[in-house]
Amino acid sequence: MSIVLNARDADFDAKFDRRILASREERADVDGAVAAILADVKTRGDQAVIDYTAKWDRTTLTPQTMRVPVSEIDAAESACSPEMLTALKTAASRIAEYHRRQMPADELYTDKTGIRLGWRWTPVMSAGLYVPGGTAALFSSVLMNAVPAKVAGVDRLVVTLPTPDGKTNPLMLAACKIAGVDEVYRIGGAQAVAALAFGTATIAPVDKIVGPGNAYVASAKKQVFGTVGIDMVAGPSEVTVVADAENDPDWIAADLLAQAEHDSSSQSILITNDAAFAKRVESAVAAHLKTLPRAETASASWQRHGAIVIVSEIGEAARLVDRIAPEHLELAVKNPEPLMKAIRHAGAIFIGRFTPEAVGDYIAGPSHVLPTSGTARFSSGLGVFDFLKRTSIIDCSSDGLRAIGPAGVAMARAEELDAHARSIAVRLNIGRDG
Repeated sequence: MSIVLNARDADFDAKFDRRILASREERADVDGAVAAILADVKTRGDQAVIDYTAKWDRTTLTPQTMRVPVSEIDAAESACSPEMLTALKTAASRIAEYHRRQMPADELYTDKTGIRLGWRWTPVMSAGLYVPGGTAALFSSVLMNAVPAKVAGVDRLVVTLPTPDGKTNPLMLAACKIAGVDEVYRIGGAQAVAALAFGTATIAPVDKIVGPGNAYVASAKKQVFGTVGIDMVAGPSEVTVVADAENDPDWIAADLLAQAEHDSSSQSILITNDAAFAKRVESAVAAHLKTLPRAETASASWQRHGAIVIVSEIGEAARLVDRIAPEHLELAVKNPEPLMKAIRHAGAIFIGRFTPEAVGDYIAGPSHVLPTSGTARFSSGLGVFDFLKRTSIIDCSSDGLRAIGPAGVAMARAEELDAHARSIAVRLNIGRDG
């Protein structure tokens, strides 16, 4: 059974903070071990990657077999059922359409002084996508990371795909092909991040690394930032469901467990204004857990990190949601629009009774790579902007420089940066005392 919190209780805020806002991260100290792996790959290249892959994935590789050949990718696609290939292609098409609409426009204008100003957007030349090799084959994550990169115009997209015991799910390779991935390598862990960041004899380095992973991968991404860009450091998955009593409790229970089955550290929260409905949802959760294949994981998540919050009015949920800043937010209420407008912090919002979060995981269109652990307060989900750079454009005419240059000279001299001042002044024939 999960914990039930009542917003009217005097100690509610303290209980809310302890149960819902407390970190769910495993605080394993892996930074030192990861730093050693990164340094080893930087020094020994391919051989270090091969050694770590043999040790942790029980897979023997050579520089010639690290990369998955096109023939193997084609064979994997052929091994997939027509139904699943159709599903993958439908998802890829919807993801591409959504992200094409996200593409920003260049701008160039002339201001009142005659100076042309603006910006242009250009894609990074190469990106690496880390695909986790955990208990589930998350081929959806391949699409959700790779398709936005291709829409943005990335020239070279590389996937590292861990293959424990040498086994690869054909759907993973099929998703790579459908998404337009250029290179696939059978490696994972911190060593894969190192190979993408620093390069080896076999794997050319990339400009940006995206995709989730375990504590070692997260630490590696943090440590290589600066050498390459990264998208974010993802934490455990989470959902907050705001629901009134007009919902079917079975539906809401299924939505809560859809996150809980990811990992025992995942978090599922229900906010409702009806205590009787909350009890029905609890009962429905228990019933679902009797038949879920991943019941052990889902049950652990629900018991350790799940919560039901009772509020007096549904409108009170907005304040609590903003405190949580959840990765996923469902608004399964009679009139969701005003509530949505009152909320500032959420990675993705799912509106209405017929929009379960799971539809966003696979087929809706927006990327399911979203900020976790409260970082939706200051960051956004992955999209084309993660693969684009904005370059400022400045074009001064002689008259334009005369209009703004003297102020620039004055500012540079006040900062005691004489060469800065001189580089403007020499063009305006302004002397040192001018």
